[in-house]
Amino acid sequence: MTLENTLLCGDCRELTPKIASDSVHLILSDIPYGIGADDWDVLHNNTNGAYLGASPAQEKAGAVFKKRGKPLNGWSKADKEIPKQYYEWTASWAGEWLRILKPGGSAIVFAGRRLAHRCVCAFEDVGFTYKDMLAWEKERAPHRAQRISVVFERRGDYTTAEKWAGWRVGNLQPLFEPILWFVKPYKIGGTIADSVLNNEVGAYNAEAFERRFRSQANLISAARSNADVGLHPTQKPLKLMEALIELTTRENHLVVDPFCGSGTTLLAAARLNRRYIGIEIDETYFERASKRLEDFNKNRERNLFAFG
Repeated sequence: MTLENTLLCGDCRELTPKIASDSVHLILSDIPYGIGADDWDVLHNNTNGAYLGASPAQEKAGAVFKKRGKPLNGWSKADKEIPKQYYEWTASWAGEWLRILKPGGSAIVFAGRRLAHRCVCAFEDVGFTYKDMLAWEKERAPHRAQRISVVFERRGDYTTAEKWAGWRVGNLQPLFEPILWFVKPYKIGGTIADSVLNNEVGAYNAEAFERRFRSQANLISAARSNADVGLHPTQKPLKLMEALIELTTRENHLVVDPFCGSGTTLLAAARLNRRYIGIEIDETYFERASKRLEDFNKNRERNLFAFG
């Protein structure tokens, strides 16, 4: 049974093993960040009722900050286990990624700033080489760092509030997201040139990257269009996914996304004449991804028929 140009609904830990070893040129995926922004992003065993609570300021802010996580130092032993459990979750599927990639092939993942280091460790521990981190610079990002002086004012402590005027609680505005670039080691005794010759992977397309971003820098800017929002809470720009596919693959290469969400990676692959396999566990997002691919294929067939 061939899985090429297929979208599967299910758990990638159960479905990725169906993909043949050493057959994939690129794995490109916006994996869950493990920061608890949505139910599907809670990847730990912490059942503390305060987790995913809401402060008065966040309730006032509305849907942008509907839920909140815990302080970075944690409140309990369960809190401190969250990074370790994210590592263990990542390691539970990263080994299969290594198996299906061709030697020299790339695995590129979007990761949250808070737990990206745990993702790196998990990938390295199953056998990947950590090649680089790219920074996707966004044109805007929500920022609701609370003024600490307001907290003291509500307590009636105006002296302390004045002392801490201008100070805030929270993070700086998150205008970049890490993109982690891993590679499957090529054969012992070989070279990157041998990998390119034997597997058509290992080098990167500098010309295509410069055409899109006017440089080979690992800081890249890619703005969202109207079509890049509304289908998934963490939907990424189509042009950004196309750039990463062009960076590491050639036409007819096989691109896999085991956490494909609304299907942006698969649509980008199809538009660039790459083969693809996608896996999505959520039925709602699976249906949205299927619809996007169906619409693209219909339009392509219509254009081919029109222009003969």
